[in-house]
Amino acid sequence: MAEPSYRQDPPRSQPNYGRSIVSVALVLFLLGFFGLVLLQARQLVALLKEEVNLIVEIDEAANDEEKTALREYLESSDFLKAGSLRYISKEEGIQLLRDDFGSDFMETGLPNPLYDVFVFNVKSAFMHPDSLKNIRSDLMKTWYTVSDVYYQQGLIDTLARNLRRIGWVSLGISLFFIFVAFVLIHNTIRLALYSNRFLIKTQELVGASWEFISRPFLRRSVWNGVLSGLLGIALLNGLLWLAQQEIPELQELHNWPSILILFSALILVGVLITWSSTYYVVNKYLKMRVDDLY
Repeated sequence: MAEPSYRQDPPRSQPNYGRSIVSVALVLFLLGFFGLVLLQARQLVALLKEEVNLIVEIDEAANDEEKTALREYLESSDFLKAGSLRYISKEEGIQLLRDDFGSDFMETGLPNPLYDVFVFNVKSAFMHPDSLKNIRSDLMKTWYTVSDVYYQQGLIDTLARNLRRIGWVSLGISLFFIFVAFVLIHNTIRLALYSNRFLIKTQELVGASWEFISRPFLRRSVWNGVLSGLLGIALLNGLLWLAQQEIPELQELHNWPSILILFSALILVGVLITWSSTYYVVNKYLKMRVDDLY
């Protein structure tokens, strides 16, 4: 009499969490690298915006006390970039023109056509056409000693228009990167849990609830997401350090509060994606028939 044959389940093995963590960390590194590029570009644009000069032309009838009062007002204003205010008298102005165009400039005996001026830069948050128009209007209305306020209107309009375009393009690329990250991380976790599909199904067949079966995998996924995020952050810090060694000027573009928010977001994204992918994969195996697991 032949002995009955039994179908043997494949031996159980632990999911390859090490490869999963490294794979997720690399995806988060790429996502974080793109985020750093956006932050650095944004900081560079802010620095460029704060290099645009505003020129306040002072009426010839203004005396020293009125000029001092105007200086104090500008220095205490919210829109002024700290340390950027300069006073240039019309004598200094004509000398600057002579330095640029030659010593014989304005040597014909004609009166000096220039005005005493205050030159300053505004904070990047105020470098917007509407904000600059309001600054000009307020100065002209409040201070009768102000003859006029000048700034490069065409440059400001072009800068604002290009910033809006860059913002929309950056948003689209960010969403694409997040989608790619989710797909790659999901496939990595699915492969990592493939070896435990029989264990998951066996627990369900003996009466364990779906919540009980999923809990250890979900708990593990949270820790894996945190570890992946930390590893990705470590790689980004190494990249920042190397970049600073090669280009020391990049330190001026670092906005550490924003970078720390980016690092925190990477850990959060890692946890959310690993948790949601693990939840989906475990429930997928629970819904499958035993024969479909082979």
